[in-house]
This record gives sequence, structure tokens and C-alpha cells, in this order.
Amino acid sequence: MSCRKWRHSIRFSAMTIGSRSSGEGLHRVRRWLIPSIRDLIFIALLGLLAFTNLSVRLLGDGGIGWHIRTGQLILANHAIPRVDPFSSSMAGQPWFAWEWLYDVLAGWLDGVAGLNGVVFFSALVIALTFSFAYHFLLRRGVNFFVALDLVLLAASAAMIHFFARPHVVSWLFTVLWFAILESSDEKCCGRKRFDIKSRILERLPWSLWWLPPLMLVWVNVHGGFLLGFVLLGIYWLGAVWRWFQLKEDRLEDALEKICREKQARQLAGVGLISALATLANPYGWRLHLHIYRYLSDRFLMDHIDEFQSPNFHGVAQKCFAVLILLALAGLAIRKRAGGERGPGGIKPSAALVLLFAVYSGLYASRNIPLSALLMVIVIAPWFSDAMRNFLESAAHRRSALSSQSSPKPFLWRMQRVELSLRGQLWSVAAVVLTCWITFHGGRLGSRTLMDAHFDAKRFPVGAVSYLDTRNVEGSVFTPDSWGGYVIYRLYPRVKVAIDDRHDFYGEPFLRSYLRTMHVEPGWQGFLKEYPVAYAVVPQDSALANIMAETADWQRIYGDNVAVVYARTAPTTQ
Repeated sequence: MSCRKWRHSIRFSAMTIGSRSSGEGLHRVRRWLIPSIRDLIFIALLGLLAFTNLSVRLLGDGGIGWHIRTGQLILANHAIPRVDPFSSSMAGQPWFAWEWLYDVLAGWLDGVAGLNGVVFFSALVIALTFSFAYHFLLRRGVNFFVALDLVLLAASAAMIHFFARPHVVSWLFTVLWFAILESSDEKCCGRKRFDIKSRILERLPWSLWWLPPLMLVWVNVHGGFLLGFVLLGIYWLGAVWRWFQLKEDRLEDALEKICREKQARQLAGVGLISALATLANPYGWRLHLHIYRYLSDRFLMDHIDEFQSPNFHGVAQKCFAVLILLALAGLAIRKRAGGERGPGGIKPSAALVLLFAVYSGLYASRNIPLSALLMVIVIAPWFSDAMRNFLESAAHRRSALSSQSSPKPFLWRMQRVELSLRGQLWSVAAVVLTCWITFHGGRLGSRTLMDAHFDAKRFPVGAVSYLDTRNVEGSVFTPDSWGGYVIYRLYPRVKVAIDDRHDFYGEPFLRSYLRTMHVEPGWQGFLKEYPVAYAVVPQDSALANIMAETADWQRIYGDNVAVVYARTAPTTQ
């Protein structure tokens, strides 16, 4: 070959390598700059909950009021309260502020950014929960189309409990907890990893040891930490069940049995350490006893609205019903497909999680969000496998008819693109921008984008403002659902007779309260036993009407939501 040809060949090779390098560099840039569907889910939820009327919906539960004031008391006194500071009827009685860690954060956010800060944090946690659920499904090999549809359906069902309260943090912890348990389980049961025993030892699910630190935080944020132990017990039972099923006549089964035995022992150890971590709370073992008494009180469970079974006339409840139907369909599909992991190809742990999710969602409407998330995470791989089998069969038939290979289906190509994207930059930018707006009064320049406030159609905003402008003091009687709002607006000058801390007030107290609210015989007993200076009651309620005819009370304010009565007779407190 001549020197000229050599020069041309070298120049062509250099151009080829340069174009390939530039193409790879451009591909890397695109992977970071193009937002993934996960980022779009996160940004959409964060924006909708922070910048639209849904921000008002997040403040639809007045209980956030006493959470905020509790956190501010802790920050001011550098101590967690042990007795009740808010009520006139139970003042000085022992009280468990068992969600104190969330309260501190909510109190601080309200102090520096007002209710916008509280809404921002709640929106951030909800967006993280559902975007992470989608990401986890994608990493498990679930088709992005199936994952997206099911996660959005779960988010629609969860809207029934979209409130700025500590339970939303429990949603995130539950998904993280489940992801760690499921990932460790998949590592243990993956057939392709059982070729060499050393591989098993290398693949041991050390991620399980993240559970005790998570539990240490969870127990101080919300009582939903108990769900972590339910899931842990389910996976322990699944490991033990699989260990009993496996025989040692095949090498693969023998190796998996070794792994299952180690998994069961490790789950037991992690569970024990996590249980010890729950004692690291301000009340020690007394918190566990308190929660047990609360959840086992049949009167409270039967009379607290959020513990009632769902009414399927609502949109969120209908979405939950659709998920139940999809779960039944998924079970049928999975059983028909069969498999090597137990009867019908369904893992015992998956079946138990699904059964628990359906039961808990049907038992109490407050459980629907967590039930929906767990159901989606369990059934999504089943529908994804069914879709993949269908597409493969269709592609095989087309290739057989055309006598040539068929191109990859569109969904497969989209799946590959979605997995290759690393566009978290957009999510980070959305958080930074929302945080900037939150801590600058909800404004971006001269435009107001955030205005989180309590809904004047749901809460007695006008009535409480009336009392506030007159600098009233003493105690106020309101429905329990309004008590937290009154605490937020008027504490410490005014205390309430009752609020929605039902575990604190107890059954006898609530029985007397309900007798008054329903104007049953002896309805004045509560107001005589716990004398108050003012009563703020719903405008169209039976209690408002009968108080108007009672000489002991005088109407001093009224609007379309609430009526304010002042006691005319002297009170003895």
C-alpha cells in the first residue's frame, strides 16, 4: 500500500473514532438532560400539590395545627412535652407526642415560611413516594407503560388521604422498606446466581441492615412503623416456607435452600434489632402499650371517621376498587402462566402482602394509600410479564409469516430509552425552584405562585378571626375536627375543650362529647363537666339550633360555616 493510501486510511480511522467519541459524548449529555418519566411524575406531583388548589386540600385536616404548635413548643423549650398543653378539659394530663420528630420539622417550616413551608414538605414527600415506586418497578423489569398506569392509579386512590400530616412520611418509609425486602428476596431466589456457592455469599442482601436505622427515624415520625414489622414478618414466613419446600436432590435447590436459611436468620436478626430501635423514643416501651390500647379500642375504631370502611361512591375509593379487580385478574393471569416459585408461580410473600393490602384497605379508608401502593408493587410484574409474553408471541407470528426478523416493538424500545435516562437534574431543579418560592413568601418575582391556607368553606375561618380580633381568652368548644385549627390560630391565649387527638382523650370522654354533638338526652352534661366560655359550632348543625334556644348561650357571630356562642351564665373552672 502506498504512503498516500496509508495517510487516507489513518485519516478515515481518526475521523471514525472522533465521530464515535462525539456521538457517545452527545449520548451521555442527552441521558442527563432529557427528563425521564420518573422525573415527570415527580415534577407533576410536586407542582400540582404546591402550586394549585390541591395545596388547600393538603391543609384539609385541621390536625396539622396542633402538630405545628407542638413542634414550636419543642423548639422553644428544647424538650418534648409529656403533658397536654392545648386543652382546657384535660390540662396537665399525660400525653404522648409520639410524632414529635415530624412536629419539629413542621413547626420550624411554619415559623420560617408559614403554611407554604408545610405544604412544600408534604408535596415533596408525596412526589418522592410515587416517583420512587415507579422507579423501583422499572428496576424490577416492569414495562414502563404498565408501571406508569398502575402508579398513577395508586396516586389517584391515595388522594383520599392527601393531607399535610405525618402519615405521608410513613408512605415513603413503607415503599423504601418494601423495596429493600423485595430486592433482598430477589437476590436470594434468582436462579442464575446459584451456580457457585461463593456467588451466594457475595450476593447476600446486606441492604437489609438499612432497616434498623430507618426504623429509628420511623418510630419517632409516625405510628405506621408497625407496618414495617408486618412486612418483615411476611418475608420471614416466605423464606421459611420456601426453605421447607426445597429439596436437596438438585444442586440449584440445595444452594437456594442454603440462601433461604441464611435469609430467614438474617431477617430475624434485622427484625430483633429494629424492634430494639423502636425503644429509642421519648416514651420507651410505654409508646408501644399506648398504641396497642389505642388500636384495640373498639369504640374508637368504630367512631373515628378515618378508621371506617371506605365508601365506594368517591373517586379515590373507585380507583381502589379498580386496583382490587386488577389484583384478582393478576392472580388469575399468574396462576395460568405457572412458574417455579410455588403454586401458580406466585411467591408466598407476594400473596401475603397482597392479601394484607386488600384487607387493610377494606378495613379502614385511611389505609387505602398504603394498600394501593403495596398492591401496585406486587401485581405490576405480573401484568408486565403477561404483556411481554403477548408481544413476543405476536412478534414471533409476524416473523413466521414474513420469513424475516421483526423489529423490536415500540414499547421495548421505549423501555430501553427510559432505563438509560439519568435526568434527575430536572427533579433537583424543580425542588430548588419550589424551595426558593416557598421561602420567599410564595412569590417568584412579583407573581404569587403559592398561597397555602386553610379552606374557609371547611374551617371556621371567619368565626376564629372574630374571636382573634377581640382578644378573647379562656376555653372554646368546637367539633373535634376543628380543634386543631383553633389551636393553630389562637393558642396559647385560648385552649380547646377537644380536638382530634382521640388516643389522648379516650373512650369515656368521647362518648360524652358525641352525646353533646348529636344533641342526645343529657347533651349539656359535657358542657357542664368541662365548662367553656365560647362555642364554635357548624352553622346548620342540631347543636347550633338548640343552643340558640338555650338561655345559657348567646349568639355573637354567624356566617355560612360556623356560629359563635358566648356563655351567659358564669363558668366555674
